[in-house]
Amino acid sequence: MGYVKTAMLMAAMTALFMGVGYLIGGTGGALIALVVAAGMNAFTWWNSDRMVLKMHNAQPVSPGDRAGLYAMTAELARNAGLPEPKVYLIDTPQPNAFATGRNPANAAVAVTAGLMRSLSREELAGVIAHELAHIRNHDTAIMTVTATFAGAISMLANFALFFGGSRERLGLVGTLLMMFLAPMAAALVQMAISRTREYAADKAGAEICGEPLWLASALEKIAMGAAQIDNHAAERNPATAHMFIINPLHAHKRDALFATHPATENRVAALRAMAGSSRAKPAQPTVQTTRSRIPKTGRKGDAGPWR
Repeated sequence: MGYVKTAMLMAAMTALFMGVGYLIGGTGGALIALVVAAGMNAFTWWNSDRMVLKMHNAQPVSPGDRAGLYAMTAELARNAGLPEPKVYLIDTPQPNAFATGRNPANAAVAVTAGLMRSLSREELAGVIAHELAHIRNHDTAIMTVTATFAGAISMLANFALFFGGSRERLGLVGTLLMMFLAPMAAALVQMAISRTREYAADKAGAEICGEPLWLASALEKIAMGAAQIDNHAAERNPATAHMFIINPLHAHKRDALFATHPATENRVAALRAMAGSSRAKPAQPTVQTTRSRIPKTGRKGDAGPWR
């Protein structure tokens, strides 16, 4: 079903892309947009993960890293029944994280330096488990394709003012409206996808790490940090905002258009209710990661409360 959803999304974004092309250049513009969209679909499927990681200047983390981030991710991936994803670190003080990749065999988890400094070891496990849930649910392909197309649609709409064809068909007012409505349509697709998938990833992530309250506590800390600390790479690439565990945008007025995530307090309440429900049930044998199974490979003197 993950591949079907991705195909449907790519078709919808292609149609929107062609519509903008038609408004700019008529039938010829729509055909050119179709050719460009076909190329983008192919390129995005194979390269979108690398594009997004490059946008945020993510650097690969090697096995045996001092903090034990790679080992923790590998352990949780095994617990989730997934291949080991690649692990990346983003040098920004804002606490945040995202996952990307076209399928579980070609996936990556990226966390920020601010996240590593802000969270306890258990809270970090909850965040990584959430991102692994996105990978297992095939959300990463959908979210990454959406980010690429939303950025392209916004760019194409901005070109409208420089082409006479669109002004002749729509008039100046219509052209200006198209410039705003096309990116907003793409943003609505992002919001619809992200809002529904975040709750599912929260639930699955709590099951993967074995403790809903770890993720609940992490979400509260990340939301507080993301609201106060700028993420400059995300601000330059707002179409990627829906990929993060918490919306990284806040510095500009336009950021309100990319309110891609459900309210953090609602997500935390759902996780706490999940924790209460699990405690009310009789103990069951489990293969989920417990506190004792999270690797403790950080070395004395490393920065961060969990290392």
